[in-house]
Amino acid sequence: MNHLDWSDIRLFLAVAEQGTLTAAARAVGFTQPTLGRRIQSLELSLGLKLFQRTAEGFLLTEAGLALLPAARRMAEEADAAMRQLAGQEERLTGTLRISSFDWFSHYVLADCCAGFLQLHPQVSIELLTDSRLFSLARREADLVFRLQAFDEPDIAQRKLLLLEYGLYAAAGFDLSLLNTPEQLNLISMDSHFSDLPDVAWLKTQFPGAKLAFSSNSREAQARLCLAGFGLAVLPVRMAKQIERLQQLPVTTPPPSRQIWLGYHQDLRHQRRLRAFIDFITQWLGDIE
Repeated sequence: MNHLDWSDIRLFLAVAEQGTLTAAARAVGFTQPTLGRRIQSLELSLGLKLFQRTAEGFLLTEAGLALLPAARRMAEEADAAMRQLAGQEERLTGTLRISSFDWFSHYVLADCCAGFLQLHPQVSIELLTDSRLFSLARREADLVFRLQAFDEPDIAQRKLLLLEYGLYAAAGFDLSLLNTPEQLNLISMDSHFSDLPDVAWLKTQFPGAKLAFSSNSREAQARLCLAGFGLAVLPVRMAKQIERLQQLPVTTPPPSRQIWLGYHQDLRHQRRLRAFIDFITQWLGDIE
């Protein structure tokens, strides 16, 4: 290993001081599985075991004890640097208008906004949910998340994440019914969205099945699916947050889609916008 990453050392220090993954994850704002993977990755990169896993918690190994003093010195230096920067940098203020589609706003962006506002309490966020595409040129929104690339002029854009979909039913669904599609009910997008990849996939997978319910709202589809009215293709990030939805095994999963973020070039130096983009990029990785 050529260098030590401070972000990894910070996590090592949290586990060393807290003694358990649960307490350390709470202290650093990660989930327990994410923190566990990060610690394992650090150990693999070093080629050393830093912790002994016991029923009582995580105990430092000889290698971990050797790293601990240096990690504490790094933490002290980092804290001192942050205090110096905090004295020179103005706090983020102002309003940030964000637009996205329904379920992504509710199941992803709302939690992300909460985390961002904890760090920057003087910023105000307007989260707009609408099926229409807001105009960045007319400043209807400062930052837009959507499922297609932007073709308007003067828009800075980039891919945010690849969105995976799965096939879902209410908990307790009889898997043997998948072999008799003519007995199945389907839940899908309405006719205005019939050309979406997951809509075509659902029809191909279950020829002869009845379309029992359609809506342009993924949340409405999820509720009908949860009530047992049929099978639905839903975003995995959304469905895994809904209790009693069962992901069904399929040979070929539904097609994935790309989420894009975009903003007008004139706003590229706006500090609250840049800060939010950096925050959500890291946050989405941390909640995997």
